[in-house]
Amino acid sequence: MDNRIEKHIELKAPLSRVWQALTDYRQFGEWFRLNLEGPFVPGETARGYITWPGYEHLLMEVVVQKIEPEHLFSFTWHPYAIDPNVDYSKETPTLVEFKLAKTLTGTALTVTESGFEHIPRERFADAFRMNDSGWTQQLKNIETYVAQAL
Repeated sequence: MDNRIEKHIELKAPLSRVWQALTDYRQFGEWFRLNLEGPFVPGETARGYITWPGYEHLLMEVVVQKIEPEHLFSFTWHPYAIDPNVDYSKETPTLVEFKLAKTLTGTALTVTESGFEHIPRERFADAFRMNDSGWTQQLKNIETYVAQAL
């Protein structure tokens, strides 16, 4: 059983542009479809309501782990935490890492989400499946976003 999701994409945008889209909370919110309350700060919780149709009632919270300029941005969160009757805070969160590398034509972006082995058995399959497809969509979203002029 796989306990991690890993997705790769090469973006036709400069590394600095991709970095801004990932770490500026306003830009992140635009392509991720999230209305964040404030900036990403290591060790602190960033939160905001999802703006994806049908999910606007959901508050997403992440705890920022690392911000290594133009290389690594990471946070922990509770995957597919959509049931308002469940207290997800008792679960061990997964780790999401965005790694960047400059390429000849732009920027290579790798998104890895690990730690699914800690998700309760009854939630594992749905959380893994939904986040796997979710990251596929989010890479399309950031690809479109960074291709636009600021």
